[in-house]
Amino acid sequence: MKLFTIGFTKKTAREFFTLLKNNQINKVVDVRLNNSSQLAGFAKGKDIEYILEEFCKISYIHATELAPNKEILNDYKNKKINWQQYESLFNKLLVDRNIKNKLDRDFNNNFDGICLLCSEETADNCHRRLVAEYIKRNYPDLGINITHL
Repeated sequence: MKLFTIGFTKKTAREFFTLLKNNQINKVVDVRLNNSSQLAGFAKGKDIEYILEEFCKISYIHATELAPNKEILNDYKNKKINWQQYESLFNKLLVDRNIKNKLDRDFNNNFDGICLLCSEETADNCHRRLVAEYIKRNYPDLGINITHL
């Protein structure tokens, strides 16, 4: 089973949508806390939803429960916590939010062709990687392979 992640920063619309189409993505799960920022360009909430569904035949959902809360995000951005602390706090947040039950309900053990979307250029220091790893860890029998586009 293939689970993907992608960030839109430093990608043109052509590069971004071509990556999704070439990897046979069937659903984009937007894990940003805020998907309406003017800085998002083509990845702004309603715009990306329209483009994905109308031109790429890819469904879209905005799943804020898979995003960090404002406190964790701001503490990291303002360098009050480092990446290791952020990672620990975010993973605890996923457990506290009982995300596994939501994933069971919303995805029914099928993460194949799902792509987690955030803004960060790479997945190294991005919570989309942590969400993907959480999914892989909590569904060991599915043989999930994570690919960062």
